[in-house]
Amino acid sequence: MGEIVNLNRVRKDRAKAEARAAASENRAAHGRSKVERTRAEAERERAARLLDGSKLED
Repeated sequence: MGEIVNLNRVRKDRAKAEARAAASENRAAHGRSKVERTRAEAERERAARLLDGSKLED
């Protein structure tokens, strides 16, 4: 027989875990210096250009 689970508790625990993950992402994104943010943005743009340049034309 299975274990009895309180679904409200499961939902609350899942929401808390998602909130912690979002907070961690925000700390990583907003807790950086201007130089680090600029470097990351340049890297994203370079990767996008590389990907666009590698697409095959039909």
